[in-house]
Amino acid sequence: MAFNTPADLQYTKSHEWVRIEGDQATIGISDYAQDSLGDVVYIELPEVGASYDAGTIFGAVESVKAASDLYMPIAGEIIEANQEVIDSPELLNSDPYGAGWLLKVRVTAESNELLDASAYEQYVNSIAH
Repeated sequence: MAFNTPADLQYTKSHEWVRIEGDQATIGISDYAQDSLGDVVYIELPEVGASYDAGTIFGAVESVKAASDLYMPIAGEIIEANQEVIDSPELLNSDPYGAGWLLKVRVTAESNELLDASAYEQYVNSIAH
């Protein structure tokens, strides 16, 4: 099955995406992740001002099928949490790369664990079969 994997983003093996623009980054979950979860019913995001290291848990997403932790793809300080996706978690299913973004972060350190779109697609294919 093919998933939407925009080439301008970087991905983690825990299925988050990140778009880094200068010292700021936008973070969300991948199309594969939302598809695997099914209908998302609840999302928990951190407070603005909180700081996280890459690889640490920053929140959780719950669906009708499962609950899953969310992991920071990079180190940074939260500058905005998407209130719209907290109020309407189904946005993660309908538009994971647009209206369904989760966080905006001031980047304090990048991660060398990030995958480009091609590497992420290969990874997803390796675990999906």
